[in-house]
Amino acid sequence: MHRNNQGNKSADRLLKMPGKMDRGPINFEARKAHQEGEIMAIASREVVSVAPTSTIMGAVKTMTECGFRRLPITDAGTHKLRGIVTAGDIIDLMGGGDKYNLVQVKHNGNFLPAINDSVREIMTKDVVTLPKTSRLDDAIEIIVKKKIGGIPITHEGGVVIGIVTERDVMKTLSLEKSSLFVEDAMTTGLKVTSPESPIGMATREMIRHRFRRLPVVSDDVLFGIITNSDIVRYLGSGQVFQKIVTGNITEVMSLPVRTLVSGNLHTTTPKTSINDATRDMLDKGIGALPVIEDTRLVGLVTEYDMVTAFSQE
Repeated sequence: MHRNNQGNKSADRLLKMPGKMDRGPINFEARKAHQEGEIMAIASREVVSVAPTSTIMGAVKTMTECGFRRLPITDAGTHKLRGIVTAGDIIDLMGGGDKYNLVQVKHNGNFLPAINDSVREIMTKDVVTLPKTSRLDDAIEIIVKKKIGGIPITHEGGVVIGIVTERDVMKTLSLEKSSLFVEDAMTTGLKVTSPESPIGMATREMIRHRFRRLPVVSDDVLFGIITNSDIVRYLGSGQVFQKIVTGNITEVMSLPVRTLVSGNLHTTTPKTSINDATRDMLDKGIGALPVIEDTRLVGLVTEYDMVTAFSQE
């Protein structure tokens, strides 16, 4: 690690709820232009990264210790950006998608040597970046249109000098009072899973639909929420290795989702203002809030939803 101080059907269940009308696309050209170069005012300048030769497990431990969902991969000496690894890449490796081929093909199904392979094996090499001269609206456009939650900021020669995330942008936009409520911003028609569904089934759903989280519902009652960060923390904490006997990750991925669900459940309501809901998310350090109405789950509001909503006013 270096720093630049610069089979369960309920798992595939669709929770169909009526939602607000589509808010439509954002007209970025019509938005009031922000000052050029302002992106560095909200970006994190102390960027934690690891080298391409670092092990996947080393990257996971760094993400777990720092509480990150993404980690730039840079040359140790120059800090030149070589790629990025995300929590989604990690759960993909654990059986959610194509990166699982590293386990199956290269390491003959043995997960232990696979996670000690170099992180360059699973990192995304074609990274979307921003120059330090960028405006806030440049970051908003990438987040909303490409659904990218973290954007490295680079300078001459591709050197990483900062990183800006959905949370940074959401926090900045929320400083202005909005007339919108959670029901105007939330996502409806949710995919949900059940407490007894295998973790592997949940991760496959998350990878397939590019979800970072799934509500966990039992008998139409919200049981909790599982996120890709929960799964990364589970791996980074070493608990996974206490469950693996043969070295096959399916031993862990067959465990029920309830194994990873935290007892701390924070929710909001449709009529809560997006400013108040955003403040709640920032105060609690969480990326989403389930939306409850009359004890029923009716939606989910995320950092992405908030950035999109604030941007459309």
